[in-house]
This record gives sequence, C-alpha cells and structure tokens, in this order.
Amino acid sequence: MPRWRAKMPSMEREGALLRLSGKWNAAELADAESRFGQLSLEGVEEIDAKGIESMDTAGAWLYSKHFAGIAAIGMKREHADLVSLVSGMKVEGPVGKSAQGFLEKAGRAGWGGFEKLLEMLSFIGEASVHLARSLTSPSRMRWKPILHNLQHAGFDALPIAGLLSFLMGVVISYQGAEQLARYGANIFVVNLVGLSMLRELGPLLTAIIIAGRSGSAFTAQIGTMKVTEEIDAMRTIGIAPMEQLVLPKIIALLIALPLLTVYADIMGVMGGMMMSSFELGVSYTDFIDRFGSTIGVSAFLVGVGKAPVFAAIIAVVGCFQGFQVSGGADSVGMQTTRSVVQSIFYVIVADAIFSVIFSLVNL
Repeated sequence: MPRWRAKMPSMEREGALLRLSGKWNAAELADAESRFGQLSLEGVEEIDAKGIESMDTAGAWLYSKHFAGIAAIGMKREHADLVSLVSGMKVEGPVGKSAQGFLEKAGRAGWGGFEKLLEMLSFIGEASVHLARSLTSPSRMRWKPILHNLQHAGFDALPIAGLLSFLMGVVISYQGAEQLARYGANIFVVNLVGLSMLRELGPLLTAIIIAGRSGSAFTAQIGTMKVTEEIDAMRTIGIAPMEQLVLPKIIALLIALPLLTVYADIMGVMGGMMMSSFELGVSYTDFIDRFGSTIGVSAFLVGVGKAPVFAAIIAVVGCFQGFQVSGGADSVGMQTTRSVVQSIFYVIVADAIFSVIFSLVNL
C-alpha cells in the first residue's frame, strides 16, 4: 500500500480510495507538485477529502490539476466551491501581436501621415484666424512676447548666422577659384558668389540655422509647458495659448528671418570677396564694381522674398510639434527632433518649388 507523508499536505492510498489530509495552502505546497507526480492514480475511484483542514486557491488549483474527474466524498462545502471556481477559470498566456504585412504597415503609416496633415492644416487655420483678429485689432497683440522672441530668434542669432554665411562665401569662392583661373575668368567669381549667396544659399542657410536653433526652442518651450500643464492653466484663466505662445513666435520670425537673410547675404559676399582677393587677385574695388554691374536687384529680392515663407514654415512646424507633446520628457525630445527635421525638409521643398516658379517667370 503506497503511502506518502509530508508535513502538509499528505495523501494515502487504500485500494480504490485515496485519502487526502493536511493544509492545502500555498505555504505548505512547495514540494507537493513533485510528490503528486509520483503517485499513480490508476484504479482510484474515490477521494476522501474529509481530512483536508484548510485550502486556498493554490491548493484548489493543485487539487483540480491532479484529481479532476474523480469523485470526492467528505469535502467541505467551502473547499468544494473553491475547487469548482478554480477549475472553471481559463488561464491564458499573453497574446502576441500578429505580424503586420507590408501593405498593412504602409497603410497605417499613410493614414497616420494623413491624420497629422489634417491636424497641421487645422492648426494653420486656427493660427490664421487669430492672426487676422490681431491685425484688425492691434490691442490684442502681445507686444512683450513678440519683442522677446524677436531678440531670441533674431538678434541672438546674428553671430552664428553671420559666421556660417561668411564661411560659405569663402568656400564658394575658394572652390570656384581653381576652375575659373584655368580659363582666365577670375572676375566671374563675382557672379558665382553673388548669385549663389543672394538667390539660394543666403536665405536657405539662414532658414536651416533658425530651424535648428529657434524652431527647436519653440517646440521644447511649448512641449514643456504642456507636460507641466501650464497650457491647461492658461486656458482655465481665459488666456488663449494661440495668442500668447504661437502668434508672437510667428510674427517675430516673420520679421527676423528676412533681416537675418540680408545680413547673411552681406557676410557671404564679404567672405567671397576676401577669398577672391587672396586666391584670384581680384581687388575689392573690382569685385564691388563687377558686383554692382552684373548682380541685379532681382537676385536680392528673390532671396529675401523666400524668407517670410521659410519663417512661417519654421514657426508653424515648431509650435505645432510642441502641442503634439504627450507624456514626459522623452516626448519633448522626440517632438523637438521631429520639429527640426520637418522644418528643414519643408524649407528645402519650398525652396525647390520657388526655383521652379522663378524659372517659369524668368527670374
């Protein structure tokens, strides 16, 4: 007659009857699983459960696992109810995500991009309405935030914008010097530097600098305010975030970027003029004379005319991505990165569109 005894629980085989006793609790069942596996239930027809003193869900689960389907006698009502409850429970493992096919991924990505586009168009529309109200009612203008953003996005950006534009002029002149010198066309370096800086590189380089410098700051500021619920507090006390946070940044950048573009043009031409003098022997006087006679006002206006569009793109994208922040600091960093990338991308796309348009109208 095989018999297993442990401190608790215990079981005893008597022919077709299996007697169970002890405390069927989690604390007493540490090694019961292995001992139960050694017991053969072949021929067992009944279980005498009168000796079970106590039972919790762990004991009920172990009982239902090994003795389900065998008639039990003498089991206390509460123990029988617990075993019945545990037996009826279905244990499910974590459900893994189904693998997405290429078409599903492409569809989800496309739909997500379309939703973001609609949100941005809605944001632009709301900003346009508030801008129109402010222009028709100057008393609604937030002059202090405008001046603050004008200093931050404009005046404080003069050193970096000027230095990079100067170096760009130096690079253009230096790269073209060798080729022009071969054909004795040294003086044409003026055309190269003037047209490239005034029409393209001046406004484009400045816009990229401002996108990385000020656009990211716009996103980080608004995103941090959203995380700390300052924007909700502004709405609660009746201050429109669009008028207090967004419009001052847009207006300030619309003023600052064209002025920075003019400054960048000047610094770029100066860098090209200096390098032309060193590499090609083109004097400053000859450079200025040639510049005035060959570079028309249209080249300058084309470059400066792009600046307000670039400014609007940078400000709108920066502010929009700030309002997209949700969660904590990780979201602020992610949206800031996205703001810079999207701003630069949209600026380059807009510049390409301008190039096509100006080519069609012979500018």
